Amino acid sequence: MSCLHHPRIRTAAAVLTLSLLATSGWAQSTPPSANASKKPDQAVQAAAPWVQVDSAWIRPMVKGQTATGGFMVLTARQPLTLEAFAMARTGVSELHEMTMDGQVMRMRAISNLALPAGQAVVLRPGGHHLMLTQLQEPLTEGEVLQLTLKLRTADGKVVTQAISVPVKAHMMMPSGGASATTPSGMAAQPAAHQHHHGMAH
Repeated sequence: MSCLHHPRIRTAAAVLTLSLLATSGWAQSTPPSANASKKPDQAVQAAAPWVQVDSAWIRPMVKGQTATGGFMVLTARQPLTLEAFAMARTGVSELHEMTMDGQVMRMRAISNLALPAGQAVVLRPGGHHLMLTQLQEPLTEGEVLQLTLKLRTADGKVVTQAISVPVKAHMMMPSGGASATTPSGMAAQPAAHQHHHGMAH
């Protein structure tokens, strides 16, 4: 019998052939360059925030005051709805709007704010804003408050985004920007628990 036809020799030759193929790259099912090109894109998408937040600030409080407002400019990467926000401090946090009732401007809670894709929505004094009430300790200038935005995507997925907002006396807000609307395109409607605060913004 020829040496090449011996079972052990044939097995050893097959193993050697596979090893050479793997070393040369022939045995790879996906080119390394393809995997390398995907990883950076995936990393960028994971790191990108849902909403770009600019000019964010919270009005400082004086002794005896238990409520204040938060303001900022929100620009979403895709159509989103801001449904709520939470703060890392004891108290109540709500979305509010200021509206005229005859000759009196009143404040009331609303259920959500629409954030159109790529369109800046300005939360400003005298308009839509974040309302912080029942605070146990006053917020003083120089503090930084941690907030979490609760957002809903167009397909109904709920996502959150953490932001840091400084407490300062005043910040210039853009004069332009979209007014907040509901997902249906109508003006934001008050939530079922409408109420008014005896506090001016």
